[in-house]
Amino acid sequence: MTLRDSWELVLVDDGSTDGTPQKARELLADFPAPVVLVVLAKNFGEHAAVFEGWRRSHGRYVVNLDDDLQNPVSEARRLLEHLRSSDADVAYTFFDQKKHAWWRNLGSQLANFFATLLLEKPHELYLSSFRAVRRELIQRVENHHSPFLYLDGLIFGATNRFTRLKVIHKSRLLGCSGYTMRKLLRLAGGMIFGFSMLPLRIASMLGLSLFALGLLPLGLFTADWLLFDFRQLDVLFVVGCLAVFGGMQLLLLGILGEYVGRTFLTVINRHQVLVREVFTLREVSA
Repeated sequence: MTLRDSWELVLVDDGSTDGTPQKARELLADFPAPVVLVVLAKNFGEHAAVFEGWRRSHGRYVVNLDDDLQNPVSEARRLLEHLRSSDADVAYTFFDQKKHAWWRNLGSQLANFFATLLLEKPHELYLSSFRAVRRELIQRVENHHSPFLYLDGLIFGATNRFTRLKVIHKSRLLGCSGYTMRKLLRLAGGMIFGFSMLPLRIASMLGLSLFALGLLPLGLFTADWLLFDFRQLDVLFVVGCLAVFGGMQLLLLGILGEYVGRTFLTVINRHQVLVREVFTLREVSA
């Protein structure tokens, strides 16, 4: 990839166990640009790994590129030039068709829906991990140390200047994605509970609605007692009401507990990432 300015390559190994760091060192021995290889102590997730890469970078612009190369390196150059020619702080990408499994595409669609609802994301913006950001944006958010990291939540909290670029998305040639449904759900939890109070507001409205709904059977029971000298109540109706209200109480407690638990783990300073080793091949010139 030829650029008119100097550049560097920052690689983050997210706790791999297949010898990737050693192989990377061998391949980078004669690399024509400065290289920083960050090896994390364990798998902390994509967003934490990318965020650590942001911190280790030095350039005016930073482009995130996944190692599966489903976004070709040539597209990274186009994305960089697109951001440079705009006044935006971040450039997102979008595709005609993503070459992922159907459940990952469905997960991406749901994530974008909730981001529009919770983070006030512009509707036309697609949240892709293939993005370019300015150094000024990184400096605004780099001191964020919550262990529940969601990069797009940080971005939307730090800027309202976005642009987007249509790029190519290719099928993966080797290996398989490390994303699982569990990881996608955990990432969704980071967005829902880490950057929005909407779940708590929904819980409050739901509780108020259930209270109002509960007045209906109470009124019927009272009327039955006053007008008909208290007949035997239908057992199934009572059990059904108890099950519904009891279940909703547990749901509301779960939502509240999610916030309390995340607050606790943040207060005790649970690690966002732990770095095992940093390998530098030629320092970036000042």
